[in-house]
This record gives sequence, structure tokens and C-alpha cells, in this order.
Amino acid sequence: MTQQVSTTARFADPADVAAQDDHVRMIFGILEGEQEADLLLRNLNILDVHSETVYPGTLLVHGQRIIALNPDESIVRFRETFDGEGLYAIPGLIDAHLHFESQLAHPAAFGEAIVPSGTTTVFGETLDFASAAGADAVDAAKALFTDHDRLPYRLYAFAPGKKTSPEVTEAMLGMDPVIGLGELAHLSYMTGDADDFRKSALGRANAGFVNCHWGVTSLSDTLLNYMPAIGVDNNHDVWNEADIEKSIRYGLNTQIKFGVGSPEVIRTMLRAIVKRRWPAENFALCADNISVDRVLRQGHIDWVISLAIEMGMPPIPAIKMGTLYAARSFHMDRDLGSLSPGRFADIVLTDSLSKINPRYVFKGGRLVAKDRKLIEPVGIDYSVLSKRPNPGLGDLRAEQLDIVPIEVSDDGTRARVLLFDVYGRGHRKFAQEVWVPYRDGAVVSEYDGVRLNRISVVQRYADGARHVVNGLFQGVSIERGAVSTFWPAPSAYFVVVGADSTEMCANLKRLDGLVGGCVVTEDQRVKAVLPLDFYGVMADMNLTELVDATRSIDAALAQLGHHNEGEPVVNKLLTLFISLDRFGFMK
Repeated sequence: MTQQVSTTARFADPADVAAQDDHVRMIFGILEGEQEADLLLRNLNILDVHSETVYPGTLLVHGQRIIALNPDESIVRFRETFDGEGLYAIPGLIDAHLHFESQLAHPAAFGEAIVPSGTTTVFGETLDFASAAGADAVDAAKALFTDHDRLPYRLYAFAPGKKTSPEVTEAMLGMDPVIGLGELAHLSYMTGDADDFRKSALGRANAGFVNCHWGVTSLSDTLLNYMPAIGVDNNHDVWNEADIEKSIRYGLNTQIKFGVGSPEVIRTMLRAIVKRRWPAENFALCADNISVDRVLRQGHIDWVISLAIEMGMPPIPAIKMGTLYAARSFHMDRDLGSLSPGRFADIVLTDSLSKINPRYVFKGGRLVAKDRKLIEPVGIDYSVLSKRPNPGLGDLRAEQLDIVPIEVSDDGTRARVLLFDVYGRGHRKFAQEVWVPYRDGAVVSEYDGVRLNRISVVQRYADGARHVVNGLFQGVSIERGAVSTFWPAPSAYFVVVGADSTEMCANLKRLDGLVGGCVVTEDQRVKAVLPLDFYGVMADMNLTELVDATRSIDAALAQLGHHNEGEPVVNKLLTLFISLDRFGFMK
């Protein structure tokens, strides 16, 4: 029987075909010397990530893309030239997974920090931002993405896989520059949560990418199989050698994160990759959560590539984790990740391959940073995202912040209480019950002979009895005063650290007068403040203003006796909310 041929073939839009005809003719004309290209970059040592070789050469750029390697300069014409000074040319660096609100900076301010470090592409999550915006989530996301093409880096975003309704997820999946579904709430899968299934279906139906927060240690065998089986592409929730082995065995593109938890975490993971000789093609690099202050002091993807090399990885595979392999994990290696014709002219010029030192950074053939400074700050106005404060702690009393023992020993000398750890992330115990001294009917803020501060987790808007959790805290140590932070996603809660309930309560009420942010007080007077006016998760500030504000928090705490290293205290405290939500300390 003769098979019938379908007469319903799909044809391209004639207007698009005409535009593409013009484009291919233009490229041919440039290479034949009949038309001018935009830029020729000369005197380069070009890293070919495909053959893992370096060769001297030139790059011809037009319309933001590389269109020729080593063109015949006696034929081609170009409007501008750039002398690469014999520097190494490597592809623009890629952050494969970043939470946009975690660094507290809006997209333009964030670009001021990362682009001078060589990062030209970011794959960004927006789930906490959308959750914080609540009913405004869709309009807020549109405003956040305003003029994203004017940013000095490429932004690809993800619709929330958790913390918002399916309706918000569906609306955001249709936005530019959203390319897929973001982090899934893995712990709620297979429990009959229709919202999770709906979001996964939306991600698959939109032919987008699906990211997951796989959490291999916390999942059953069923769920370990479920995520990759439904089409999850990338996983960043690895913390050690065992996690990495499982992630790559289950076929997930595994993202090695360096921006959260103890600084030793990233070293542990890189050492494991080197020791086990796992192919670098399994991995991409990501910050996950990182402060702009740390980027300025340490670097971004450039730093972790250099660290991987220091841990024993050959330079070119290490660079490929931050370029080609990151692009390939999102099926974007036709556009990103290498210096080949047809790819975006996102280029970093560095004087070393073993320790990345971005001297010049190009996005689409335009010089955007030189010697770790942005050429021209981007003046995108995000002020429409500013909100008015909505206080909720008017009836809070100091005694609600007192620690009530879970249990008192038979002899009345010890009390069992909660102990929280600022670095209690990943597979470390975030909150544990411990025995501490108990005298005169009160808990003594001391554990194993070490004086500790107290911490209170306080619900902002109470419908009935206010939810408050009190305990001891490792991570901030002040002799007097108090410091508090606020996070609204998925529930509006404060965290306050101090030694005295009255001071802690007064501090919270100061912060309650803002949309969100961080406040340091002493004797109930404000010593430093960082306002986060964009739904309580982002600052309406440029990079300099934001860094000054976060450093003022640290300076005020130093005067109160705290010694801080690594991330600013405000960023450390804000990471607590991830675990507070995950481990059930927020309603």
C-alpha cells in the first residue's frame, strides 16, 4: 500500500526567510570583502576549547557574533580593530545557576560586580523574588527583566519551580528571557501535591529546561529516579564526593557551586573531581548564592576556575567547566561557550590560563570591562519595584523572645534547647537539640563552655498566635546590641540575634518599619541599616551603595564585638531562611 504524504507540512514565515536571506548574503559579502565587519581583534592567543589547543590568531566580529577565524586581512574590511596584546582569548565565563535575589542587587548592579570578573552569561533563578512579590509576581518579573538586553552580560532566567502558584509559573514561562522551569521542590514530590506536578508539566510542555534541587541524601530511591525520569536537566544540590557520584550516575548535568556554605565545601568537591578523575564534561560551575562584596574581593567564575586548577585540574578542562560545558548543559553551545564562527563574541582576554585574570571583557564584540572595572555602568531604572513598608509586629512583646526549655534535667541544672548554625547547610545539622546550663529558672547562653548569642525566628504577620522559635546561635557573636534580617519568601519571617530580649524586640520593631533588610542596634538605637525596598529582597542601589551598606553592617557589628570573615554578615544570615523553610521552622 502506498503511504500517503502529509499535505500539512509546516512552512517558515516568509518574512523570516527574507530576513535570513539578507543575513547570509551579508555574511558572505563581508567574507568576500564586499561589506564591512564591525571589529577585528588582532594579536591573540586563542583557546580552542574543542581541540583543547591554543593558537595565535585573529577574530572577526559582526552583529555580536564571531564570523571568522584568522580572516584574510588583504580581503576583509572592518570598521574597528582591537590589539589583544598577545593575551589569551577565552570564551566569556558562564554562571550556570544563580539566585537573583540572593546577592541583594538588582540585575544592573549585579553586572557591575560580575562582568569585570569575566562573567558574560548568567542563568538566573527568580523564585524567591516572585514569591516575595506575591500577587504582583508577574508584573514584578516583567519589571525585573526590563531592558535585560542592555545589561553587560546575557541573562537567561527560569520560572519558579516552587514557592509560587502554577499560574505564576505559567505566566513567567512565556516571558523573555525565561528559558525553562527553575528549582523544583523535591521534598514535596510524590506526596500528592498537584501544584508540583502541574509545574513540571508546564516546564515539559514549554520544551524548556528543568532545574532541580535534587538533594540526593534526603531522597528515597524512588525520588532519585523520578527527577531525571521526568526530564530534569541540571542539578546543583551536591556537597561532597558521594553526592557528585550519584548526580552524574543518574545522568544529570552537575553544577559545582561555590557561593554558599563553608568555603571548604567548594574545595572538597573540586578535590573529589580530581581524585576520582571524573570527566570535566559532567560539570558546570555556579555561584548559587553569593554576595557582590565577595565577588569584588575574590572573583566570580574566574576564581573557581583558578581554584580548580590549584586543586590539580588541568587548566583547559577547568576553563571548559565555566564555558563550553556550561553552555552545552543548556543546549546553547551553538551560541555560547567557545570562540568559533557563529558564536556570540563574548570574549575574555587574560594574561594566564592557570590563574584567570580578566584584562578585557567583551560582550557581543563590545568592550564592557577593562582591568576589573566596568567601562560604563548601566542606567536601568528599577524603581517601579520599590514598595511601601507594611509593619506587622505592633503587638510583639520582649518576653515572647525568651528561650523556653524543651526539657529541664531532673536536677534542674541543665536545659535542652535548640542550637542553630549559620553554616548548617547541606548535610550538616542545621538545628540540633543540645543541653546547656540552667540557673535561676533561666537558660544560660553557653554550650560546651562557649558563650553564644540567642536567636529568635519571628513570624511577621500573625493570624492568631504569632509563631516564634527561640534558641541559641553559632555564627554571629556580639557582646551587646542586636542584629536582625527579614525574608518574605515563601513566608514573611524575621531572624534576630542578640543577648537580651528587650534589645532584640526593639531591634525587630525598627526593621519592621522597613519593607525589609537588615538593622543593627545598640541600646535600642540604630547603628547601621540596609534597606531592601524591592519586595524585601533587593536593594534600590547601585553596586557602590550596596557594598557600602553591607560593609556598614559588618562595621557596626565589629564595634559590638563580632569578628567576621568571608561573606558579609547580612548575606550569611539571609542563607538561614533557606534552611528554616526546608526544616519546618517557618509556617
